[in-house]
Parts: sequence; structure tokens; C-alpha cells
Amino acid sequence: MTYDIAVIGGGIVGAATLYKLQKKYPTKKIILIEKMNLLADHQTGHNSGVIHSGLYYKPGSLKARNCIQGRHELVAFAKEHGIKHDICGKVVVATDPAELPHMEKIFQIGLENQIEGIKMISAEEVKEHEPFVESIGGIWVPCTGIIDFRGATEKMVELALAMNSESKLVLGQEVLEIKKGEKTSTIITNNDEFKAEYLVFCAGLQADRLAKKDGVKLKEKVVGFRGDYYELTEEAKHKIKNLIYPVPNPDFPFLGVHFTRMTDGEIECGPNAVFTFKREGYGKTDFSWRDTWDALTYGGTWKLFFKNMSFGINEYRRAFSKRLFLKTLQRMVPSLTMEDIKPGRAGVRALLLAQDGDTRDDFRIEYHGKSIHVLNAPSPAATASLAIGGYIADEAEKHFGF
Repeated sequence: MTYDIAVIGGGIVGAATLYKLQKKYPTKKIILIEKMNLLADHQTGHNSGVIHSGLYYKPGSLKARNCIQGRHELVAFAKEHGIKHDICGKVVVATDPAELPHMEKIFQIGLENQIEGIKMISAEEVKEHEPFVESIGGIWVPCTGIIDFRGATEKMVELALAMNSESKLVLGQEVLEIKKGEKTSTIITNNDEFKAEYLVFCAGLQADRLAKKDGVKLKEKVVGFRGDYYELTEEAKHKIKNLIYPVPNPDFPFLGVHFTRMTDGEIECGPNAVFTFKREGYGKTDFSWRDTWDALTYGGTWKLFFKNMSFGINEYRRAFSKRLFLKTLQRMVPSLTMEDIKPGRAGVRALLLAQDGDTRDDFRIEYHGKSIHVLNAPSPAATASLAIGGYIADEAEKHFGF
């Protein structure tokens, strides 16, 4: 069979894209191709599980617009389809007077982005939400929540496939090559071939490589950063009610170590952010020659390293030291002890890194002939997934002439 559209990548962005395309074009035959044996098995299934509010993102940016619209859609979707979630709210807390100007800046961004219900709160009010937090004040963000992103991904695919019996999901099929024909492209995987007229790539950690296979002349490279988590022990869980975030350092491209109550009741602390020697490696010593060579022969990686040298060294030290990790957590919750935390899981985050070391903070979607490429979709892409999928479905109308 020749499919009308092939979506490559079965994380939540790929699943949402399939869902929105199939909903908009119910007669189109669409195939979703995923190399793992499970959907959502990389970035989607290893993130913090947070429904982000849109608090941090530059007003008017793709991140801000899609996060806010996507959050509303995701919550409605979760309610309609019984996906585990809880709009529990979060506190962003300052622990040092030097953080107050940036906290005020974040608050103003939140107001510009029209985040519902946010307000500046005192240290005493922080304690009303999180009794064990010691701070000098914070921001209350009531519309932030938690969700089972794997469950949401699976439901989106299930609903899409139910709309057209000729559409299909294939798992365990890694795309090795794209052969362009006059009318259709042939997608060659590790054990099959599929034909489709139009292609949409939502490949996350492999976005740059698949773009090149499709003939896109891409100067940037994806570089992976691993984030390690600790979990609170059963005895310490009472110290965290919902979500607690620090004021992020404006000089560092990550939000910092935070506390997250998960939908299964576990409390996670993390993640840190360290360069990973394997794009899909979740262990501290995981290594891939190809991934390491790709990253370390790219000038942008070194420029990022040099710009963030002291942060990077501290993150690495923390990755291998429970004591240092605890010290970071104690800035917000001083009563935590070594016995309160135990090693948890890890996730890997893809950043499309510019040649000058810029982390390309906004989402980036590009067009190439009969293809659409989601080249950069870091956090809050999971929250924004349905909005991104809807955007791609609208763009398909223009670029594919549907």
C-alpha cells in the first residue's frame, strides 16, 4: 500500500501529529513508524510528567503560544479520555535575594502570556502550599499539573487508528534511508519498506540525522543532555505535596532541579543536566562512539561548553555525588537528609544546537519538498503536543495542497 502520509517518530509529538492529521483528513491513509517496540519510549516516557503553564517562554514565541494552547487541549483530552492527570499547581520559590529580580521578570512574562491565576506570594504563603519549603517568597502557578504522558501518547494513536481502518502503526522499525521518487518516497527500515506521498518527521533525538537522510541541508546538530533523578523514600514523601521549582538561572539553558509529584504517587527530585555520550543512553556510563564523535567534532558543542563551563562542571559533580545533589535540594527543603532520597531514573533531552553554541530555544519546524520536519521540540513540547500537531495539520493544507 502507498500511504498518503508517513509520520516518523512515535513520541507524543508524532502521536499528536498523527491524531490531528487523521482528524482533519479522515480519508487519508496515514502510517506512524516508530523504531522502538513501544510508543513514547525516549523523551516522552522519561520526562518529569509536568503539564507546563507557559510561565517561562518569550511572549509571542512558538513555545509560548503552543504551550498555552496545548495545555488547554491536553487537559481537555485527558478529561475526555480518562488519562491520569491532576491540575495541582506549583510554586516557584526564591531562596536568595539575588534571585528576586529574575523571579519578578518571570512573573511579568507570565502576566504577558496570560497565565491564569498566577500571583506573587510571601514566604508564609509558600508554606501554606508546601510546609517544608524555606524561601523568601515565590510565585503560585495554579494551572500547572501532572499527567501520564505515555498514556496520553497511546490514546492519541489508538483514536487516530480508529478513524481510518487503512491507517497503520508499525513498531520496531528504524528508518535507515529515504528514497525520493517523482510522486512518492520509499522509507526503508531495518526490516521493511513503506511508500508514502508526504512525510512528517517528529524524530526528537534523531531529528537532525533523519533530516539529512531526507536531503535537508542542516548546519546545526542535535546534542543530547542526560538528566538524572532521585526519588523520595516512602518516609520522606510527606515533605512534598505537589510541584516545587527554583527560580531558574537565566544564564543556564535548563530550569534547574525541582520536586515533582508523579501520577503514580512517587516524588521525583531532579533532573540535573549533563552532556551525554550516547543520545539514547540513560545510564551514567552509557557510551556511543558515533554520538560522541558527532557531538565533540561539532564546534557548537564546544562553544556551549565554554559558555557554561562552571555550570557544566557543577552538574557533572552532582551527577556522581548524592551528597552534592542533596545539597541542591536542601536549598528549598533544608530538612531533607541522605536517607530521604534514593537514585531514580534518567531522561535524555535533545537540543538543536547552533554553530555558535546557542541552544535554539524556540520550537523549530521546517519544510523540504513534500516533507515537514520538527527539528527542535524540547520542553514544553509534551505539553504543547496537541497544539504542535494541529499546527502541522494546518501547515499540511498549505504545503501539501490537501
